Amino acid sequence: MDLTVSNSAAGPVMNWGAGPRRCAIGPHGMGQKKEGDGKTPIGVFPLRQLFWRADRTEKPKTILPARALVPEDGWCDAPGDPNYNKLVKHPYPVSAEHLWLDSHVYDIIVVVGFNDDPVVQGAGSAIFLHLARDGYTPTAGCVALTDHDLRAALAQFRAGDKLRITG
Repeated sequence: MDLTVSNSAAGPVMNWGAGPRRCAIGPHGMGQKKEGDGKTPIGVFPLRQLFWRADRTEKPKTILPARALVPEDGWCDAPGDPNYNKLVKHPYPVSAEHLWLDSHVYDIIVVVGFNDDPVVQGAGSAIFLHLARDGYTPTAGCVALTDHDLRAALAQFRAGDKLRITG
């Protein structure tokens, strides 16, 4: 059963068979993605890996490969760098998002297989499922859910399932 993100009259929702659940997406909606455009990419994507803050929360139940975050973890978002759209360690010599945050939005991160096989420079990076901020404020292009909803979706995710973002 795929995880499906779509628009509803009330805004973006995700459904994994449990009925639609509110989610946050990029401020410019869903569409063809480019680096820094604030869009959530449309398409069908595998989920690659789970990261979580073991110092703050329990590991979610999932079939995905999982690893606890460490303070040096980052994700390269610098087009042209050989590690563009890949996990890196800080300090990193070019732009790379920090995954270890003071806020709780990255306490659970699921890496979405967007622009990673192969990587196209400038086509977008660091697309994750992660925790929503209060009020479901927009993400930079990721999909964000409540802790409860993200954990429920991950627990029901099975081999072969995908993330389907339909716009």
